[in-house]
Amino acid sequence: MNSKQSERKLTDSDVDRIIEMAWEDRTPFDAIEAQFGLTEAEVIALMRRELKPASWRRWRERVQGRATKHRTLSAVDDARFRSSRQRAVSHNRVAKR
Repeated sequence: MNSKQSERKLTDSDVDRIIEMAWEDRTPFDAIEAQFGLTEAEVIALMRRELKPASWRRWRERVQGRATKHRTLSAVDDARFRSSRQRAVSHNRVAKR
């Protein structure tokens, strides 16, 4: 563990959110690092520590080589699908219809 992470202790809700983000296909490790300061190797170590062995193997198999988990390999360049029916959101409120 690096000194930055050892200085900042992760709360249970932080750990839950990191695990959720790590399972999401379209959330790159860079996003986890930007939000929580954990490198890919640290996320892998956290997942190994927090998941059951079978869940860990399933996650690891799923993530290895997945282009969307690695921004440099991803063909998507910060573009995300947005439905034409999706309402505009401003100030964390859905715009009135």
